[in-house]
Amino acid sequence: MVAAGTNALANSVVLVCRKKNATADTITRAEFIRAMKRELPPAIAELQAANIAPADMPQSAIGPGMGVFSRYKAVLESDDSPMTVKTALQLINAELDDFLGGIQGEFDADTRFAITWFEQHGLGKGDYGVADNLARARGISVESVKHAGIVDSATGKVRLLKRDELDPDWTPEDDTHLTVWECLHHLVRLHEKTGLSEDTARLLKRFGPQAEAVKDLAYCLYDIAANKRREAAEATAYNALIADWSELSQQAATVPLDGRDRQARFEL
Repeated sequence: MVAAGTNALANSVVLVCRKKNATADTITRAEFIRAMKRELPPAIAELQAANIAPADMPQSAIGPGMGVFSRYKAVLESDDSPMTVKTALQLINAELDDFLGGIQGEFDADTRFAITWFEQHGLGKGDYGVADNLARARGISVESVKHAGIVDSATGKVRLLKRDELDPDWTPEDDTHLTVWECLHHLVRLHEKTGLSEDTARLLKRFGPQAEAVKDLAYCLYDIAANKRREAAEATAYNALIADWSELSQQAATVPLDGRDRQARFEL
């Protein structure tokens, strides 16, 4: 009733309560963190496999994280005081950030450059010298990233290409410098334009086994856009794609690929 006639956000939370074992151990903060690093990443991977929307991932990760915390009689801080739930939640969020950051190592060098550039500059311009240093640290050059169709470089400045600047006739099969970054943003562009269409599903199918890497990148960029850069429009685009991923995958399984279309090969 309080929300009647107003803009309100509704959350549904399911709690499963079990009686704690009387012999539950007391552990230290360091032991709790080690337990989370062991158990939380596979739980988060399962949530991603279930296509949990990036916007819902922080709340969803609370469940398995608090499952570790509540297993013990107490988690003791360095001064022997019991850890608060607030602190436990902060540690769970930190572990989620580490997990999403660790995904970056799976991508090609050009995509890793673009992620770092996006985190620092968004879609704005930055100095060529800074871009050159970032590229060299990844064993590539700014020209390599430009050749991949990811950035524009001119007059000493570098910027990421916006989705509306991408070639509408692009095909992954004919791209001689294919990257996960390109695949994601062509897919997001098409999804924004046509939604859950056969064209969008067919493009996803053409990515083949690397479709999972494309989805991982969407999670990674949502986290940067929403939580680090506070760019709602960019975050919404990635979130919307993941929200439709399950249905898109089902469509992709049934759409045919003609003689021109085939699954692309990635050089990661």
